[in-house]
Amino acid sequence: MGGYLSEADYCKAVVSGSKMAGTFAMIGDSGNPQFYIDGLNAITEENGCGIAIIKPRENNKIIENIKKAEIADALAVGVDIDGAGLVTMALLGQPVGPKSKAELKEIISSTNLPVILKGIMTVEEALLSVEIGAKAIVVSNHGGRILDDTLAPIEVLPEIAKAVKGKITIMADGSVRSGRDIFKYIAAGADVVLCARPIIWGAIGGGSEGVASYINHLKNELIQAMILTGSNNIVEINSDMISYNFDI
Repeated sequence: MGGYLSEADYCKAVVSGSKMAGTFAMIGDSGNPQFYIDGLNAITEENGCGIAIIKPRENNKIIENIKKAEIADALAVGVDIDGAGLVTMALLGQPVGPKSKAELKEIISSTNLPVILKGIMTVEEALLSVEIGAKAIVVSNHGGRILDDTLAPIEVLPEIAKAVKGKITIMADGSVRSGRDIFKYIAAGADVVLCARPIIWGAIGGGSEGVASYINHLKNELIQAMILTGSNNIVEINSDMISYNFDI
């Protein structure tokens, strides 16, 4: 974390702070395998309140990391398939690559934990995720850092939601900075909205309390947006409450 916070302390802050605020965190994988272990340790300390996301390594390595997540009693596991082209992983001796349908099915069948596929950006990918038995997808372009000029998740989310809503849990991320952004994502079809970078700021600035404070701030902004749009609950938020400046 840029020298401001150790990876272990960062994972603890994010996982415990998220739990304090009534939600859960996702911990990640990186070119340094210890980072994944630090995340699992944080999940274990919070009695399994967290999800482990694994880079698209060789299948035997992914399954090995899934077993570690099972021991940590994680809520679910996932593979960020959009990380298939990460040069930084290869430079650190941790090669990654694209996954075939058969490989994804092998991963899903290797565990009783719900499996999430992160990096879904097309209807075809979403339908395939349903077909092979994934429990959730994350509509994400990896922060826009994988492929220049790719569409934003919010641009493809409505079309994906039309195709698979109710068949699989739809998560989505991408520049979420306020409760209003969360409202927009829900209206566009997301069941779960993910926020990343501001959570890092909260962890660096205030540890677990900083993370919890920021999440509660998002929650309060979301509630305000719901009140002002006449939404009595999350289910009542719908696409009629937002307008698009792009074709869907």
